[in-house]
Amino acid sequence: MGRKQEGGNPAVESVLSDLIKIQSVNPPGGETGVAEYLKRLFDRYQIPNEIIEPSPGRASFIACIGEGNKRLLYLSHTDVVPITEGWDSPPFSGELKDGFVHGRGAIDCKGLVAAEACAVIHLAQTLKLKGKLIFAATADEEVGGYLGAGFLAEKYPDKIRADFTINEGAEPLAMGSKTYHSLSVGEKGPAWMKLISKGISSHGSVPVMENNAVVKMASVINGLANYKPRVGLTSETQSLVQTFARLDGLSDKVSADNVDDVLRRLSDRVLVSYLSAVTRMTISPDVIHGGVKTNIVPDNCEAQIDIRILPGQNWEYVINELKEILGGVEVETMQYHAPSFSRSDNEYYRLIESTLKEFVGDVPILPSICTGATDSRYLREMGVPSYGIGVMTLNMDPAMSGSVHGKNEKIDIASLRLKTDFLASLAKKYLGN
Repeated sequence: MGRKQEGGNPAVESVLSDLIKIQSVNPPGGETGVAEYLKRLFDRYQIPNEIIEPSPGRASFIACIGEGNKRLLYLSHTDVVPITEGWDSPPFSGELKDGFVHGRGAIDCKGLVAAEACAVIHLAQTLKLKGKLIFAATADEEVGGYLGAGFLAEKYPDKIRADFTINEGAEPLAMGSKTYHSLSVGEKGPAWMKLISKGISSHGSVPVMENNAVVKMASVINGLANYKPRVGLTSETQSLVQTFARLDGLSDKVSADNVDDVLRRLSDRVLVSYLSAVTRMTISPDVIHGGVKTNIVPDNCEAQIDIRILPGQNWEYVINELKEILGGVEVETMQYHAPSFSRSDNEYYRLIESTLKEFVGDVPILPSICTGATDSRYLREMGVPSYGIGVMTLNMDPAMSGSVHGKNEKIDIASLRLKTDFLASLAKKYLGN
């Protein structure tokens, strides 16, 4: 378990390899296996810890070191998304090869679990903290977090309450040969909906198109695909676009009126996709089911739509914006969370930023917005500022960012070690004085 490195502490890449081998795909979950592994690891170093299991197989793990009034939470999640086809190596091998750890969860998010765990273990062996460092590796994040961070926030808030939180966040952004690191200060909110269209069943040899539920749904999907959402800039996203425009040689002063024109002229199209997503509501029809047999006109069709909203937008805003398009179908809420944000003009952000620069160099650290949802929203709802870190590397391999939720997921060992050292240093600075 967790091959030891020099000094007796576990090697972070070995811990990550072990974690990947424990299949905790959600759904259905199985995070208890990860929690039990972490308990054995922390017991070895006599660090107080506990497992909280709201449902069989769906456990979260919590450990705590140090004493004092200050409190810092290191948060991460132990579940992973299902695998896709076409992997070059077994997705749960945890193989260490060519300077990388390979397998599902390497980046999202078992790499952070391993780095946080190893940082806590290192500090427990080397320093008496004048405050509490809490480590929470939680279940269920990939399907909303209700059995993980959400459960802890509702039932055991004092176990995770802190002055501020470090959690997963946006990956570094590359432009040309340079890598720009980011700190996530917020995230868009999911407003997932299920659409249901009704028709009249009849023989497919004498079709009546207006009675075909699939045809009705196709019209709605086409409307959603052609919908043009309004641009909405926060101070962070305006600054983000402005920074990359300047780095790309553009002198425009970015505003809601010209942001799309600026994005069209940026050279990095992957970057443009991200910046476009954080400056407007996005809509992605991702699942559709309709019909039972080729010669039967379908009387029912369902579609699932992934919608992500900006600050100031809510469920009512979505419905009002799309009411003309959705007029012919029933709408059900699948998942909804308001967008959540933490301030970037406080001592916590400045401490994280200055510490990060010690490890990645004096490069721009950009406050960024996550396009996806994380468990940080539960902490922000508790009034705890939460900041996200991604892959921490000096040379971003494009294959890494493209592998999150895709095939051949991997993370470089150098990044894992860098992140572990960063986490240990941050806790020393905040809790060690």
